[in-house]
Amino acid sequence: MEEATSPTEAKSLLDGRYELGRLLGHGTFAKVYLARNLRTGHNVAMKVVAKEKVLRVGMAEQVKREISAMKMVTHPNIVELHEVMATRSKIYFAMELVRGGELFSRIARHGRLREDPARRYFRQLLSAVAFCHARGVYHRDLKPENLLLDDRGNLKVADFGLSAFAGPDLLRTACGTPAYVAPEVIARKGYDGGKADLWSCGVVLYVLLAGFLPFQDDNVLAMYRKTHRGDFRCPPWFSADARRLVTRLLDPNPATRITVAEILDTPWFKKPSTDPPPPPPPAAAEKDSAEEPERLNAFHLISLSRGFDLSPLFEQGGGAGGGMRFATTEPASGVISRLEGLAGRGGGGGSGLRVTKSSAAGVRLEGGEGGKGRLAVAAEIFAVAPSVLVVDVRRDGGDSLEYRSFCSNELRPALKDIVWAAAADAPATTAAA
Repeated sequence: MEEATSPTEAKSLLDGRYELGRLLGHGTFAKVYLARNLRTGHNVAMKVVAKEKVLRVGMAEQVKREISAMKMVTHPNIVELHEVMATRSKIYFAMELVRGGELFSRIARHGRLREDPARRYFRQLLSAVAFCHARGVYHRDLKPENLLLDDRGNLKVADFGLSAFAGPDLLRTACGTPAYVAPEVIARKGYDGGKADLWSCGVVLYVLLAGFLPFQDDNVLAMYRKTHRGDFRCPPWFSADARRLVTRLLDPNPATRITVAEILDTPWFKKPSTDPPPPPPPAAAEKDSAEEPERLNAFHLISLSRGFDLSPLFEQGGGAGGGMRFATTEPASGVISRLEGLAGRGGGGGSGLRVTKSSAAGVRLEGGEGGKGRLAVAAEIFAVAPSVLVVDVRRDGGDSLEYRSFCSNELRPALKDIVWAAAADAPATTAAA
């Protein structure tokens, strides 16, 4: 078995931050190790991807998409990506360590679930999927093998390697696991990623309640024909409400398939659970610094920029969203103070904004209800060098026109004097430091 990386390379990369431990598992392109964060003492799962293998099979874009997707979807029921590091030969994903194993393993060991625990897992799955969809991320490979359980029995969605982002056009790539793939994906005529994910959620729910798949056949083509016809039967132990929900999820017509909002209103989903709630999580540890910005590395930069062109990080224009992304030598505390001052200033639109912390070095500005919902602006601060920060401002809710007006008329003028005007003259290595 090949080493995760050479000792010299690992020491240089991890730089006293992580200590690699035993191998937890491996796949075609990656191995996962137990690792310990030496600064916090917390254990993480370190996924190590071999660059050469990824490039050889043309999967570089897929890896970048996985990183970008996971950075966008921080949620209690999604495995968290803490940071990404890279050497010349390896890519390291420091991820949340989920100790309870796969939901698939539980079903394989114990068989089908009663409706109460199945409902609890399904609620958590739907919460994670709806969160992803709201941020324009489609998973496209939802199945029990990609649903992990933590040590408190909570579900965590993992493996965003086949994920896609929302756009103006239908998706075309046929991907996923055959038994869980929606019929419109197989048809290769274009599909809505959100509706396809809900079909997969329906297959997962069926498996939880039945202990076996709804569409089964030794011949894959025959199984696909059953999928296209919606040819399945619910076992007699399904309750009437469960049968109705599964049937609406496994509707082969995506136009009439049940939506997230409709699922939330179904009797089966709303039924009170008799399962005892999981124990509360332990109190979060105090951070060394309340306003220490996250250290930005090369693969965070990729997720923030268009391809490998890092120049947009130092542009004041915000693209289609009308926001801002700029470099500054101002400390994080100074940037946050400016934003708090803007929100509290009288006379302008900023006066109606409420400021809350969104991360160790990030804030969220939220206003009152507008014509298209509550305007919310998120600002995150990242370090790209000891004395250089990148501030990424984006719309997090509300009307896009109102957001662009706020950025142009209030945000940019308020921050103009701290934008690093000399960015164009800086050495090219600064951005990737």
